[in-house]
This record gives sequence, C-alpha cells and structure tokens, in this order.
Amino acid sequence: MIRTNIINRIANTDYVRSALNDKADLSAFKEKPSVRIIMGVSAILFSYIISWPAITALGAISVYLDKPLLVVIGGPLLYGFSHLVFIFGMYLAGAKYSKIFLRWATRVAVEKLLS
Repeated sequence: MIRTNIINRIANTDYVRSALNDKADLSAFKEKPSVRIIMGVSAILFSYIISWPAITALGAISVYLDKPLLVVIGGPLLYGFSHLVFIFGMYLAGAKYSKIFLRWATRVAVEKLLS
C-alpha cells in the first residue's frame, strides 16, 4: 500500500508525466555528434588517462628516484588538473544527452513500476 502511494506520487510529478506523455526515447543518439561534443567527450576520456594511471606512474618514478615529495606534491596537482580537464569536457559536451537519457530512463523505470 505504501509502495503504491510512493510510486503514484512519483508518477504524478511534472517531470515524470512529461516523460511519459512524450514517450521519451533515445532517438537523439542517432544524430551525428557535433565537433564540440566530440571534443568534450575526448577531453573527458583524456582526463581519465591523466588521472590515476599518470599518478601511478608518477608514484613509481618517485619510488625509483627515491624522491617521495614528487608524488606527495605532484599527485594532488595532477589529480586536480585531471578534474579540471573533466569539467571542461563536460562543459563542451553539454548536458543535452544526459537530459535525454535521464528522461528515457525515468519513463522506462516508472512504466515498469506502474505495471
């Protein structure tokens, strides 16, 4: 009984009703991505490469050279830089595709819960 009330409350929100009424789908992913989106996704992927793999390599180099300050100072700086690259990539890629995916996922989840 309580579960049904919660599901009905969720289903009656404006966001969920619009996703259900519009039959939100993933057709926008069939469009060719713009150069800006490709650059944004590339920056996001690059941020992963310069994050932990690069910090691990920096740690190995600091052990090999017996210079612990190299990883103590360089590790957080490198991680912070990778985070900035990630944020820049998200800015370039935009929120368009995230919103489309979330509307679709909301519609699918609520339809399953209501059935």
